[in-house]
Amino acid sequence: MNKKDFNTRTKIIRETFDDKRAIKCPTPENVRQLDENVYPGGDIFTTEDGDFIDLEFQMEDFDENELVKYVEFAEALYEKHGKQVSIYIICPKDINISVKEFEIKSRADFMIRLASIQEDPCKIVLKVIKDKIKNGETLTGDDLHALSMLHIMCEPKDRKYYLREYFKIVNELS
Repeated sequence: MNKKDFNTRTKIIRETFDDKRAIKCPTPENVRQLDENVYPGGDIFTTEDGDFIDLEFQMEDFDENELVKYVEFAEALYEKHGKQVSIYIICPKDINISVKEFEIKSRADFMIRLASIQEDPCKIVLKVIKDKIKNGETLTGDDLHALSMLHIMCEPKDRKYYLREYFKIVNELS
């Protein structure tokens, strides 16, 4: 992740989720690596205190299965390092959130917060994916799934554009 991407994502964390902790760096791959059956997380950062912040862009409805995925991830990362895990999930305005907010009992120290945004989430997701490619990062299965859903999730007037971008990226990766 380059400096510009780092600054953009940390600004989102500070402004959208009001988290003022100093973020030291993107979490290195060897630190964030968990068992292969556990969701690998999104953009994970390490704070100056060694805690973890995971920034996510939710492209599917947020239901019990999605919540379980994030809880399992937070617990696994906490169990591995013994540091607090904050998961911040940005949801577009048209995502259905069917899980009510409540306290989740766990031995792990974590929190999960959602924020609904008015900005076009497809534009944000496409930029994140293009930045990953530009920086030589490998796209995850979730990245590819989100990319494939952009033309479905976007406004009807933008479908052609997102479908074309999807085809271009998939062809470049082949």
